[in-house]
Amino acid sequence: MAVSLHTSYSLTRSSSKMEPATPPLNTCTVQHSRAAVSRLHMLFHCAAVSALLFYRFSNLVHGTVPLLSWGLITLSELIFTFIWVLSQAFRWKPVVRTVAPENLPVDEELPRVDVFICTADPKKEPVVEVMNTVISAMAMEYPPEKLAVYLSDDGGAAVTLYAMKEACLFARSWLPFCRKYGVKTRCPEAYFSSFGDAERELLESDEFDADEEKVQSKFEAFKRNVEKAAEIEDSVNDDRSSHVEVIYDNKKNEGIRVDDEPKLPLVVYVSREKRSSYPHRFKAGALNALLRVSGIMSNAPYALVLDCDMYCNDPTSAKQAMCFHLDPQFSDSLAYAQFPQIFYNVSKNDIYDGQARSAYKTKYQGMDGLGGTVCAGTGYYVKKKTLFCSRDQQEEYLQEPEKKFGFSRKLIDSVQELHRNNSVYTRHISEATVSEAKKLASCTYEQNTNWGKDIGYSYDCLLESTFTGYLLHCKGWKSVYLYPDRPAFLGCTTIDMKDALVQLMKWASGLVQVGLSSFSPLTYGMSRMPVLQSMCYGYFALSHLLSVACFLYGIVVPLCFFYGVPLYPKVTNPWFAAFATVFASSSAQHFYEVVSSGGSVRTMWNEQRIWLIRSVTACLFGCMDVLMKYIGVAKASFRLTNKAIDQQKLQKYEKGIFDFQGARMFMIPLTMLVLLNLGCFIGGAKGLLAAGDTAAMFGQGVLTLYVLLLSLPILEGLIPKIGK
Repeated sequence: MAVSLHTSYSLTRSSSKMEPATPPLNTCTVQHSRAAVSRLHMLFHCAAVSALLFYRFSNLVHGTVPLLSWGLITLSELIFTFIWVLSQAFRWKPVVRTVAPENLPVDEELPRVDVFICTADPKKEPVVEVMNTVISAMAMEYPPEKLAVYLSDDGGAAVTLYAMKEACLFARSWLPFCRKYGVKTRCPEAYFSSFGDAERELLESDEFDADEEKVQSKFEAFKRNVEKAAEIEDSVNDDRSSHVEVIYDNKKNEGIRVDDEPKLPLVVYVSREKRSSYPHRFKAGALNALLRVSGIMSNAPYALVLDCDMYCNDPTSAKQAMCFHLDPQFSDSLAYAQFPQIFYNVSKNDIYDGQARSAYKTKYQGMDGLGGTVCAGTGYYVKKKTLFCSRDQQEEYLQEPEKKFGFSRKLIDSVQELHRNNSVYTRHISEATVSEAKKLASCTYEQNTNWGKDIGYSYDCLLESTFTGYLLHCKGWKSVYLYPDRPAFLGCTTIDMKDALVQLMKWASGLVQVGLSSFSPLTYGMSRMPVLQSMCYGYFALSHLLSVACFLYGIVVPLCFFYGVPLYPKVTNPWFAAFATVFASSSAQHFYEVVSSGGSVRTMWNEQRIWLIRSVTACLFGCMDVLMKYIGVAKASFRLTNKAIDQQKLQKYEKGIFDFQGARMFMIPLTMLVLLNLGCFIGGAKGLLAAGDTAAMFGQGVLTLYVLLLSLPILEGLIPKIGK
């Protein structure tokens, strides 16, 4: 089947056949050269792997080799092969998309957008940082009367509500300043930092300098007030009633607005009820509560979901997303438009792979060409309707709505209005509406409904957005991925080993649990979406099993090297070429992808090093966590990543020094493997030199040395005497 190199889509605004076609809203380019190289590599690498496995099995069958050591190594290589096969789906048809927001309809014709921001703990998620995200969302380049910003505070902290009011007060000065001078960096913290220097130089003038000084003074006062309030009281309230408060209603004073009153979007604070006797459902529950509350307030057909530390860096992101959602060629089948998760504090060395190059510049683009990429959990614009129904059952979900959505008449009416695409809210929000919203955010509202099952975000996995995105694809919906030149959203990545591994363990546990459940992409997904797309989901769900293979390899290979038990053919044996080719082929493919996406040799080395560290620490613990859940030893728990920046840790990170403080439990298996490899390498090398025959053990020696080179930071960080 031929695929167009440059496929364009356009928005048709007139039914007249005689009128010329309107300019396209977006373009999709298939990367044919990249796909061709990848497909050739697949064939070459597959041949080498087949030869390697043939050698393994033929020797095991004939019984001429040690059964235990060779059996474990063969098992590891089968796992590596299985995951490699799944990963090839990403390389089959990579695409790159662009948008043309200038071709959108006029502002009056744009649909409304709700912004959902979730926070849970003002200590781990600093309130000022959360408010910067809120302010940047309020300042998006979108009609303010069609924009609403909702903050879910699962901590129920008084300081967060106070900060929301202070943020809205500051926004009355910040938004007019941004609009007057066309400021692009609309997160005030980023704008007034070194990140905004270049933009400020371009805008410099006497009038601008005077206005900027006034706004900066107000921003510093805002920060002082919030930080002072946080010092007095920043505790969370784990036993509370629901609280919904409209901080700013853009419809309340409509018609009597004075000239000096700036136009702001609707701003709402939501703290849902929390009781120890009811399940809280973590972030999925928060998002479902926001879906209900926003339904009876603004009821926008689209929602932007953001992490509390992921601010809007490009104010035009909403219009960029609308270039897909308003395209008649595929808008009826589109569930969400995903943007990459990019971080502003990634160091040049990037020792923890914070940029996640492999995901956002390779895998997501590859998956986008197969029907849609995975949902990253932040930075995506979702069509709310898709969270309520399958693509081929868009009428059935309105039948018996009380059983599905609950007994709120206002909520059911809002869902029906969304279905008819005529949800127009022109009235201000009344006290009765706020009172109804509090009921919708209560612990008991979801009882005997389909919320968390067929409606809204799923409760079957702690990775709520990723799993829900997977279910949307299973229901026939599509998604798109856009990697713009200017990052649409910027966040703060982890800068120490502990936080990085805690976060990865949560992901690994959730994904492996899905991969081994009845919802497995290789069974459930395979029958509901394209095969290649289900393989991509299978990779995300099961790739953490590589930790088992790495752990076995890290034990068996050095021990056999120490005792002189050969696991690979002699270097003079023709079969050795198969093993050497697999290693060289994998490295060449990795190098090609790194360089083609703007990386360097250092990038490649850092990625391999952190991959090894993650595999035998967080990923291994994640797999063990799944096992313990299955046997009933552990239960599901939400681990909140610490987003507060420690300056001492930041200095280490920027210098490229690994920080293992607080992560020693994670590092136990890795430390054990490093010391084992070191001791076995020294002992095995002495034995080889004494025997004078290195041909039989050459492969094992090189592999053990390679692991040791990758492990130098562990030796330096965990064994100070050796490091010195």
